[in-house]
Amino acid sequence: MPKKRILSGMRPTGKLHIGHYVGALENWIKLQNEYESYHLIADYHVLTTKLETGEIYQDSIDMLIDWLACGLDPVKSPMFRQSQIKEHTELHLLFSMLITVNRLERNPTLKDQMRDLNIEQVIYGHLGYPVLQAADILLYKGNAVPVGEDQVPHVEISREIARKFNNQYGEVFPEPEPLLTNFARLPGLDGGAKMSKSLNNTILLSDNPETVKAKLKKAVTDPNKIRKGDPGNPDICLVFAYHKKFNLNEVPEIDTNCRSGALGCVDCKMRCASKISEVLAPIIEKRKYYEQRLNEITDILNDGEKRAKATAEATMSEVRKKMNLG
Repeated sequence: MPKKRILSGMRPTGKLHIGHYVGALENWIKLQNEYESYHLIADYHVLTTKLETGEIYQDSIDMLIDWLACGLDPVKSPMFRQSQIKEHTELHLLFSMLITVNRLERNPTLKDQMRDLNIEQVIYGHLGYPVLQAADILLYKGNAVPVGEDQVPHVEISREIARKFNNQYGEVFPEPEPLLTNFARLPGLDGGAKMSKSLNNTILLSDNPETVKAKLKKAVTDPNKIRKGDPGNPDICLVFAYHKKFNLNEVPEIDTNCRSGALGCVDCKMRCASKISEVLAPIIEKRKYYEQRLNEITDILNDGEKRAKATAEATMSEVRKKMNLG
């Protein structure tokens, strides 16, 4: 029985942070052995919130290097730029005929993005972001999409569009299921809801141990625990959230000693920094390997785009035939 297929991707924003690793990459690496995986560098999606494209290629390369350094296998899973597979735009256009403006305006993540990015007037492309995302997924006949909870409404729109197309023109597309990641989103160093490079509250996958220590020293903790000896509440401390991911074995001890006051915040942060750097060490080492072999990166990208293109062309041939478009 053939493996089911997944499509996963990220907007290229350059070097990735540990939030990307915990929220997506770690899961992708596991899934690549269970599914036939396609990994999308979503460079068209960048344009929905940022029109400047001068850094988009370098950001794509930096992100691809992090993917490889974390353990994604280009032999198992094609990695490719959305902009190089023109079938994405064709299918996006056809799908845009199958959904109403009112339906897209009800998308809760659109409202969240407008609030977070202080957007007063939404552009047509931003409103249609989930339609392009549906084209991304269904072009490769994705059976499942690994996402966080905030992206589930987008997957539901993809399911609706697949259903509408199949009912209107004949069966072509599966209705993709969301594959939820197991670990909650890591909070930012400033105590914010998420890590974001635009908020300067991240630990990058490429940060060396000294940089990780320096960043964690400034991390927000329980405001009532001012000095060692003060009892703390780890439930509201973001450093404790990091311990639960990167230092699970010591969590019970840290929990007890924080609450009693026996463990000070500085010591707690340095222990956490050490554990994070242990996880990052092999990633940084592999990243250096690829940084010194950029020709190999170009070859991986070209091969991924060639393989993705073949799948995309086959799907669009089927779509055109069903729609009597040639």
